[in-house]
Amino acid sequence: MTALLEIEGLEAGYGRRTVLHRLSVRLHAGEAIALIGHNGTGKSTLLRCISGQIVPSAGSIRLDGASVAGLAPDRIVRMGIVQVPAGRRVFPRLSVRENLEAGAFTRRDRADVAREIAELMQRFPVLGTKQRLHAGILSGGEQQLLAIARGLMARPRVLMVDEPSLGLSPIMVDQVFDVVNALVRDGMALVLAEQNVRKALQVTHRAYVLAQGRVSAEGASGSLLADAHVRESYLGLGQAAAFGALVDAAEAS
Repeated sequence: MTALLEIEGLEAGYGRRTVLHRLSVRLHAGEAIALIGHNGTGKSTLLRCISGQIVPSAGSIRLDGASVAGLAPDRIVRMGIVQVPAGRRVFPRLSVRENLEAGAFTRRDRADVAREIAELMQRFPVLGTKQRLHAGILSGGEQQLLAIARGLMARPRVLMVDEPSLGLSPIMVDQVFDVVNALVRDGMALVLAEQNVRKALQVTHRAYVLAQGRVSAEGASGSLLADAHVRESYLGLGQAAAFGALVDAAEAS
């Protein structure tokens, strides 16, 4: 099956420091993939290359066969690739509604934009009750929900979400991942870069494990979640043992 998004032999970095080394990743329509790995393994750098914030030094990035490597970020958005950046990065002095309108900058039909905002307010009720408030006074979790909703306003063909659980309370992490899981169930083609490995693998179809800017392992998310090396390396020994028991019990039932 032809990939919707295909990255082949990508090399990129910052100045003289190379971060990605001949990295290859594929995403199919209706599929969700996770990029997992410790800090500094290249997850965010890969997303920045795809979204046009970094120009790779080698390799290719194709959306439905068309090259996007090196294009301006706004053009990449218009082609259908949208990134929800780490750290939320909402516009703090704009209202919730104005943030959503900003996410629709590629669209000209204002009536259609207004209808979609109304739909998103129902999908994200916490935002619906605060749509006139400045985004800067929202809680961290509410800002993350707003950042995802703003990304959806561009009607992405591929949505990339970078570290959505960063700095959030456990309750808000669950709420954010409920939203991500709903997008996956709806068939959104999604790339999720996330340090919360268990959460990431629970909501995606496939995953790539990054180490030192290379793909060290890839496979079905469920298989990687049950893998002893992944458990020990990314869940921690205590969590690994506990989660391993759950996996073993599930397999035995």
